[in-house]
Parts: sequence; C-alpha cells; structure tokens
Amino acid sequence: MSANQSQFKSLLSKVPEVTVFFWIIKVLCTTVGETFSDFLNVNLGWGLTLTTIIMGIAFAIVLFLQFKATKYIPFIYWLTVVLISVFGTLVTDNLTDSMGVPLELSTIVFSVLLGLTFLFWYLSEKTLSIHSIYSRKREAFYWLTILFTFALGTAVGDLFSEQLGLGYLKTGITVLVIIAAAFVAWKLKLNEILAFWVAYILTRPLGASLGDYLSQSKKNGGLELGTTGTSIIFLIAIVAIIIFLAVSKMDIISKSETAPIKPSIGNQKNVFIQTIAVLVIFVTVGIVGYNWCNTNIVPEVDSSQTTLSGQLNDFIVIENDMVSAVQANDFAKAKSRADDLEHDWDVAQAKLRKIDRKTWTQIDGTIDDVLAANRSKSPNADKCKTTLDDSLQVLNESNK
Repeated sequence: MSANQSQFKSLLSKVPEVTVFFWIIKVLCTTVGETFSDFLNVNLGWGLTLTTIIMGIAFAIVLFLQFKATKYIPFIYWLTVVLISVFGTLVTDNLTDSMGVPLELSTIVFSVLLGLTFLFWYLSEKTLSIHSIYSRKREAFYWLTILFTFALGTAVGDLFSEQLGLGYLKTGITVLVIIAAAFVAWKLKLNEILAFWVAYILTRPLGASLGDYLSQSKKNGGLELGTTGTSIIFLIAIVAIIIFLAVSKMDIISKSETAPIKPSIGNQKNVFIQTIAVLVIFVTVGIVGYNWCNTNIVPEVDSSQTTLSGQLNDFIVIENDMVSAVQANDFAKAKSRADDLEHDWDVAQAKLRKIDRKTWTQIDGTIDDVLAANRSKSPNADKCKTTLDDSLQVLNESNK
C-alpha cells in the first residue's frame, strides 16, 4: 500500500483520536446511558418494553447516519455512543427484568459474544486498532463491539453493585482502581490496543455506577440528584465538550498519520501472551470477587427455606399503604412509599433471589410496574391501582 493510500484511509477514519477528552466524554455517555434509560422507563412511565422500542429505533436511525458519513463527525459519532449506551443498558435490563435471565449468565454470554467479535474482527482485518476504522466492515465490527461492551458493563455493574450488595460507590471505586492498574500496565509496555479495549470495557460499569450513585436516593446509597437532574447535567457537559471538539478539532486524526504497520511475528506472539494473561487475570479477579461478595456481603439463607413464604410481609404493608394513598389521591405519599418500597426491595433482593430466583424475578417485574406508574410525572390513579393490585396478588400468593 502506498503512502498516499495510507493517508487517504486515515483521512476517512470514522472515529476520534483518543485523547483525555475521549475518555471524559465516554464516561459521561455511559453515565447518561444508565440514568436516561431509568428516566424514560420509570420517571416518564414508558415502561421497559416501550422505552427499548423507541430507543432502539432512535439508535438505528443515528447509526445509519454514522455509517452514511464519510468521515468522523463529532455530533453524529457521540450521539451514536449515547444511544448505543442507552440501548445496550436496556438489552441487559430486558434480559434481567422481563425474561428472568440471571446476571451471572448475562455476564458470561456477553463476555463470550464480545470475545468472539474481537476474534472475528482480528481474523478478518488483522488489527483491532480504532485508528483503522475506514471501511464499512471494520465500522460494523467496531459498533458491534461497542454494543457488547455496554451490555456486558451493565450486567457486571448490576451484578456487583446491586445483586451482590457491593453498592454503587464501592463498585465504581473498584472499577476505577482496575482502570488505573491497566494504565500503569500500559506504561510498563502493555500493548496499547489491548490496554485501550480493557479501559473502554471498564468505563461502562464505571459510568453506570457513577450514574446510579448520583441519581439514586440516599436510602439506596446515592446522592439523590435524581435521574432527571443527573441526565440533564451530563447531557449539557457532553454537548459542551462536543462543541469544543468540533471547533478545536483536537480529536481529528492527523492527516500525516499512516495506517497501522503490520506487526512482526515476534510482536504478535507477545500481544497474544499479554491477551491471555489479561483474560486469566480478569476471570480470576471476577470469580474471586464474586465468591467474596457472596460469602461476606450477601446474607446467609437457611437451607430449609426454599420459598418466599413469610418473607414478604413488609412489602405487602408498603403496597397496601400506597393503595390507600392512591385512593385518597395523595400521590405525594404514594411516591414517598414507592421510594420506601424500592429501597427495602433492593436491600432484600440478594437474600430473596437466593431463596427463589424465579419468584423473585416475577415479583421484581410487578414492583417495577408499580414504581413506574406511581412515579410518573402525571400519575394516573387507575393505572397506579391496577399495577398495585397485580403486584399485591403476586406478593400475597408467594407469601403463603
């Protein structure tokens, strides 16, 4: 390939240069993905299914524009990242909340899918560098990889922060420490492409934990800024940085930058060894961390307790209080009790899920409907009452 051809391909690169602004806006986008999906699902009362459909359509439209573009355009590229973040979050949420797929299984499946995407991408293109995204095939591999990183990051973040009870702040700090370790490893000669993708994958659970920590109530271990406030703050920050980048062009790949040079056999072997080592470290840390949380954080369950009978009294009381509030058109009290319901359910979920995962998933779905209906901007009394009646029926039957 001639130098002119290499420069031409570099000019057509569809992704930005990796700068400090790249990582800042990436974390901001992942945070918005977590909070904005919750805002649409719960605060606006759209529900998980409708939110997924609408955001899926929006993502498909913007992705089409991204593919149609002939070069990197900041607004289109980062809007695609925001929407794929929201959609990737919703994919995992649907598997967990609507289909009852365990987060452990989602984590394993998305890890395998991500690994296979990397494998087929490399076998086809001989590089995983984002500086080489100048063909439709490479761009397709790139966005498929991004989608799986968001879905995987959501599953891992929810698994440790919520199901295993580590909490949003501690999960975020843990991920930040691992990212810092990856940065140090890169400084100590870890392959830059490998280091990039490790950091890229980890910024998803980091952003999600940050979003949950800022938006969730203080009862749930957050700062109680709300999904609306958090989403607006971060969207404004994203737009401001995008405008800055569009004007300064600091994230445009240099015209003089050539396509990646094909690595030597020796270098390929070194990267392969590093990749295997990183995979072993992550699998080991993941398994050890999972077992530690299960042993030290998740409450012990009596082996004789195989059903949720007698474990749901508090939730039945709260929902009956909400029914009374709705009947009296006291939606402020209904929303307050909805906060209590969410908090108590989140605290108890690790133990209850351990006792009977199938029933827990069924109840969890009805509680999500209750929260969405009662927290709607303009609550509908009939809808609130219907969701509460449905949830109470499941709770009462499971509590017998």
